[in-house]
Amino acid sequence: MKACSFLPAATRMIYDMGLEHLLVGVTFECTAQAAGKPKVVRCLLEGKKFKSAEIDKIFSASKAQGKSLYYVDEELLRELEPDIIFTQDVCQVCQIDTTCTAAAVAKLEKQPLIISLTPQSLDGVFQTAVRIAASLCREEVAHGYLAGLQKRTDRIQDKLSENKLPLLRVMLMEWIDPVYNCGHWIPFQIAKAGGIDMLGNPAGESKVTSWGKIRKYNPEILIVAPCGFNSKRSLEEMSLLSQKQGWKELYAVQQNRVYVLDYDLFTQPSAGTLVDGIELLTALFFPKLFKVPTHLENRFVHWQDQKQPGYVQA
Repeated sequence: MKACSFLPAATRMIYDMGLEHLLVGVTFECTAQAAGKPKVVRCLLEGKKFKSAEIDKIFSASKAQGKSLYYVDEELLRELEPDIIFTQDVCQVCQIDTTCTAAAVAKLEKQPLIISLTPQSLDGVFQTAVRIAASLCREEVAHGYLAGLQKRTDRIQDKLSENKLPLLRVMLMEWIDPVYNCGHWIPFQIAKAGGIDMLGNPAGESKVTSWGKIRKYNPEILIVAPCGFNSKRSLEEMSLLSQKQGWKELYAVQQNRVYVLDYDLFTQPSAGTLVDGIELLTALFFPKLFKVPTHLENRFVHWQDQKQPGYVQA
């Protein structure tokens, strides 16, 4: 059995479940764990740097025209001869989709099975792990993997219940310019951590959200985690938020409860990374009860509005 993963979340789960020996090809974004694997999927914008507004404009135009910025190295794919290819149809902007994958596969003599992973909720992501492992004839591995993750979230739920803590009014931004709310599984992550994001779109796509609506909502905690940006990259554009009218009047800003987090804890739907995201959120929401896990200490920055916009205090 040989598999290619065309999305980083699937690659991460394959590694987490100890099935990486079955993986023969990945995407250009699978750089951490899968550094030695052949990169089958590339992007026309790979290696280039744009501002948030420019990225939004480029991808929005591509989507409107029905074009893709991603492509398959067809010669490499032919050499690898995978039996299975994991792809997705959740977001045409973030990753290559099934349509583009199918067009490349159609030219192959050996036709691999294309499996589209399309989770919409947190439970959907967990079920995706089972589907991946079952496709690789290792379903029992997924159940053990998920049982371990369930224990971690259960500990959080038990402690929150014991202390009868009220839900915190939260907003998580998936993009800065323009501002997007959070969608799909992220509102469920926030709920598991003891918050509620009433501007979010559970099990649905994130959408552009007006600044006036955000000011009226006035979150107690603001989480900034733009898709594809680590915290360091996001900090470069925090001034786009801090210079907005009414920024300093937001409760989260006044209480120094604005946090910039790495994107892959949220918008990369690996079951393990999403649970990491829940644990980190819980520690930020309730610091007197929960500690930031050691392995997540470098995955966020506490942003404080001082004399200069974008001033950072770790």
